[in-house]
Amino acid sequence: MVNPIDVEQFMNAVAQSPVSALLLDYDGTLAPFCLNREQALPYPGITALLQEIIDNGRTRVVMITGRNAHEVGPLLAVHPIPEIWGCHGLERLRPDGTHETPKVDESVRHALADAERWLSHQGLHSRAEFKTGALAVHLRGLDEATAEEARSQVLLGWRPIAQSTPMELLEFDVGIEMRMPGHDKGYAIRTILDEIGPNAPVAFLGDDVTDEQAFRALGTRGLSVLVRPEWRITAAALWIRPPQGLREFLTRWLQACRECQHRAGRESSGPV
Repeated sequence: MVNPIDVEQFMNAVAQSPVSALLLDYDGTLAPFCLNREQALPYPGITALLQEIIDNGRTRVVMITGRNAHEVGPLLAVHPIPEIWGCHGLERLRPDGTHETPKVDESVRHALADAERWLSHQGLHSRAEFKTGALAVHLRGLDEATAEEARSQVLLGWRPIAQSTPMELLEFDVGIEMRMPGHDKGYAIRTILDEIGPNAPVAFLGDDVTDEQAFRALGTRGLSVLVRPEWRITAAALWIRPPQGLREFLTRWLQACRECQHRAGRESSGPV
């Protein structure tokens, strides 16, 4: 874990830089998990803080989520809607509305159809989430024994599909996803790092095991932050508890942006 001095050094870098990047997972990071995914709103105070950070203009805010990209904007409720990488990096929705997604081959569609039929056979179709090039099954809300039994049954049918096709299986907290290969959250992080250049301060905040790809991709280039009530083994450099720790982190980021703005204002006004 990073010590408080190192975090303060990072925030000082944000305060001294004309541009920085704040990269954020959504579910479990900015918003508590909710059985009704359409009602998974951010923790109190988070939307207002992100809106101020966006309005300040010195931070490139990017969402990197397992959801379909178009689902996040209405839940986040900031304006303008930031750049969103959806489906763990398979989609990219830019602020201007440009939507980039890889071609979904016929073999992928057939594999996902087989995976969907297996879920129906197991009585789990109602727990399915349909995505671009992917299908996820969410087991949250089941007791531990039932969830483990359901997970085993899903894998019983999905493993042979993945083994006979290019598909990948991605396990996350209380769920499994079958997805086309090639892009993940690490890919999204590496793309953004290439675009933003070597000197801008960058942080990524995430909670799930799927965010470990992003933590590893960021490495020592920026600050990786695990956001969850309980600590677990992670590649992240810092651990904070939501919602209070999350609010404190974003508040400190906003303060750093304002410090940068004030410094720029003093320098532009010149000597008195």
